Amino acid sequence: MEATDAAELISELREERAEHEAEDKFRDRAALLIAVMAILLAIASLGGGNVAEDMIHNNIKASDTWAFFQAKNVRQTQYKIAVDQLRAQLAANPGLPPQVRADMQKTVEEYKANIARYDDEPDPEAPDDVMRGEGKKQLSAQARNYETLRERAGAQDANFDYSEVAFQLAIVLGSVAILALSRKVLYIALALGAIGTLLMINGFTLMVNLPF
Repeated sequence: MEATDAAELISELREERAEHEAEDKFRDRAALLIAVMAILLAIASLGGGNVAEDMIHNNIKASDTWAFFQAKNVRQTQYKIAVDQLRAQLAANPGLPPQVRADMQKTVEEYKANIARYDDEPDPEAPDDVMRGEGKKQLSAQARNYETLRERAGAQDANFDYSEVAFQLAIVLGSVAILALSRKVLYIALALGAIGTLLMINGFTLMVNLPF
């Protein structure tokens, strides 16, 4: 073998070795990307599961609180009807004995007190906190608060769902990039991973409301 041929062979071997090293380096980086995406996918799945539970919990609490509100409203209406009936009896029977009239008037005042209590019954330990207490005023505020929490959890859940899809696609494309040794495919996987990360962060913080 001539010196020129030997030099060319050595050069080819070096090029092949450099090419193999570059391929191995690419595969290692792609594998690392896939591992990171898998970790982020697990975090997004956990976050999505938690907010889904919150959504169900707050929906149940809102329904129960509104049901309690309606029960209070029905009972209050019954007292209002009873007051009207007693007043009508008092007006229609001016000759009632004084004691009977006094008893009926006392009952009217008791019913009126109950009507007012059904409207506003704060917690004695926190009279200014509408999130506590059992009056219609307090119950409606509590129910609306549960509805707000439910809607927030729903918005968070949507972010986590889209985030999981983005991470799953990133993992698939990362695997394809390893097999095809394609940097373009890996860049697409990176872009999807970045989108998934932003959606996941937004799922925890809700800094931006999704338009869809």
